[in-house]
Amino acid sequence: MDSSSPIHSDLIEDGGDTLRGWRSFAEHLFAPIKITWGQFFDLLVPLRHSPHIRRHAASVIISRIQLVAALFAVMVPLWSVVDWFVFPWPQWAEMTGLRFASGLIFFLLAWPWKLSKTRLQADSMLMGMLLVPPVFYILSIQITVELHVTGTALLVTKLYALMPNIVLAGLAIFPLTAFEVAVFSAPAFAFAVIGLLMGGETLSLAEHGPMLWLMVLVMGVAMFSGMSQLHYITALVNRAMIDPLTSAYTRRSGGEALDLQFRLAAMKNTPMAIAFFDLDKFKSINDTHGHEEGDKALRTLADKLREGLRRGDVLVRWGGEEFVAILTDTTPAGAKILLERLRAAGFGLRPDGSPMTASIGIAERAFDQVTDWPQLIELADHRMYEAKRGGRDRAVLPGGEVMVFGEREIF
Repeated sequence: MDSSSPIHSDLIEDGGDTLRGWRSFAEHLFAPIKITWGQFFDLLVPLRHSPHIRRHAASVIISRIQLVAALFAVMVPLWSVVDWFVFPWPQWAEMTGLRFASGLIFFLLAWPWKLSKTRLQADSMLMGMLLVPPVFYILSIQITVELHVTGTALLVTKLYALMPNIVLAGLAIFPLTAFEVAVFSAPAFAFAVIGLLMGGETLSLAEHGPMLWLMVLVMGVAMFSGMSQLHYITALVNRAMIDPLTSAYTRRSGGEALDLQFRLAAMKNTPMAIAFFDLDKFKSINDTHGHEEGDKALRTLADKLREGLRRGDVLVRWGGEEFVAILTDTTPAGAKILLERLRAAGFGLRPDGSPMTASIGIAERAFDQVTDWPQLIELADHRMYEAKRGGRDRAVLPGGEVMVFGEREIF
């Protein structure tokens, strides 16, 4: 068919309208939560979550585990009163022992241990808590399988069979990705099938299909709830840790990153440098050209710094026109090479067309023999002011070395 024919043009136009229609539908669907496709992918699998997101999600998961476990540590043993009335000896005694053992596990999970609240700890505690109800269900089948229960006792045993569904419903209170919900749900499905087989039943789609379908629906609701909570936490953390103007880390989140990187460098005895940048004559931009141009200058400087930093380095807006670059595994010589590369690329232009410059101070953990990261920041800040007093557009490095960029002189 000729691409210039009216029919072909109509097909292209119809296809374009259809695509625009689907895009419009998706935009309206996701408009209330303002989610992008990249963010949606992050809600499906936890591959690209930042350490801050993982740490905050782990903190929420552990706190909710402790709350739920505390409730069940009391409620599960108390249910023994029901067992005493509906089961004969020795079954009621065995059920009571099983309940107190479960209560002990919940009590240990609820205990306020001093935890670093890593994601590994959170996942381990969550899996441990989720395994208690289905294991209880399987063991209760072994205890009551020989009994010919009727009436209230039959009702109680059928309630025990709902343990896997309780596990799936419980997942709804945790901020998890869709993949994580599926992983944590797998034991519940497995134990449900095992329980049916132990009860002497033959699996049948007609008979057990509705039960499994209900479990899938409950898992789907838990999945949606977990993804919604994770998205909310991510939005809050990003708002707290990312500077909205420059997209650099805020001072608070940058301090957390500094603390972590410094401890890792000290533990491994590896170098770690700090570059403290202060945009020269920034006040004159605001006074002469207005705050909008000042904001533009800060965004430009941040973009230029990010372009020159390595993938593992962290850029922090320390305050006002001051930025801190956390240079992992970097010696003073390596920091000098980085500064030469950054200055060669330039920091952007001022509103009047002249190049922007910065006064820079460098400090390095091992060379300067500092014992904590606040000392490292203080030393880099002090050297930045030395560079500013020395005439700006220069850097002061460890050992007193000065790099004067405007004169292309290093001494």
